[in-house]
Amino acid sequence: MRCFYDARVGSVIALLRRDLSLAVRAGGGFGLGLAFFLIIVVLVPFGVGPEAAVLSRIAPGILWVAALLAALLSLDRIFALDFEDGTLPLLATSPLPLEGVALIKGVAHWITTGLPLTLAAPAFGFLLNLDPSAYVWLLASLALGTPALSMIGTFGAALTVGLRRGGLLMSLLVLPLYVPTLIFGAETVRRGALGLDAITPLLMLAGITLGSFALLPFATSSALRVNLK
Repeated sequence: MRCFYDARVGSVIALLRRDLSLAVRAGGGFGLGLAFFLIIVVLVPFGVGPEAAVLSRIAPGILWVAALLAALLSLDRIFALDFEDGTLPLLATSPLPLEGVALIKGVAHWITTGLPLTLAAPAFGFLLNLDPSAYVWLLASLALGTPALSMIGTFGAALTVGLRRGGLLMSLLVLPLYVPTLIFGAETVRRGALGLDAITPLLMLAGITLGSFALLPFATSSALRVNLK
């Protein structure tokens, strides 16, 4: 029994390390999301004007929309590379449950995309004149919300794996599912900037993330099994 458990743990670690390596080498790693995030933050003042009061008011929403779109960039690579090189059918028949594979894929995407965005967000908030009292809430909301973006995106990637030009269809499927996370994430930062109670939207954000990780691995594995038939 212990040997079987050790083998499972070893498989999880090996798959996670492989996905992190592939994400970086395929161009969907740490730099791509950050660069896209920075581009949006830099372009917004050109569109709405340089007034500090205006930028400060819209900063929570802009930062969260930018993080959402940056997370969307690399979703099509979550299963596409494994499908193209024949690894995905092997993962489906491996001792590691397909639900576990889906969960690891979501975690790997968050490490390469959501975590860098979360850590860099305060610097980008400074560029948009975000109120100093909102920085803690910005970090907390992104830390709790971006894992949900990755897990929801993993489900969307599973639905479109193997389809030609599936990236556009995946975006259309995933974006509506992102809306609750976006609403509660931006509201948390907005309330923090105004000095209001931000705990309630933050708890709702945490609930979305926990629900995503509890339910979506099973939905993702079912979608993969259908597409692999």
